[in-house]
Amino acid sequence: MERVARITEIIGASPVSFDEAIKTGFERARKTLRGITGLRVIEQRVAVEDDIIREYRVRMEVIFVLET
Repeated sequence: MERVARITEIIGASPVSFDEAIKTGFERARKTLRGITGLRVIEQRVAVEDDIIREYRVRMEVIFVLET
């Protein structure tokens, strides 16, 4: 069976952790995209305010199979 996949890039964010930022991004992506087969974290960053980490951010690729 031949398949064609597509990749789209998203950014997930959480005030708790990088893990939660990934889960937040994934949960949002699955509301719109069908056939997700994987995620690839490209970058991790934090937002700092007043010497405190306020938000964890991950830039990731969402891989999904195109429908026939």
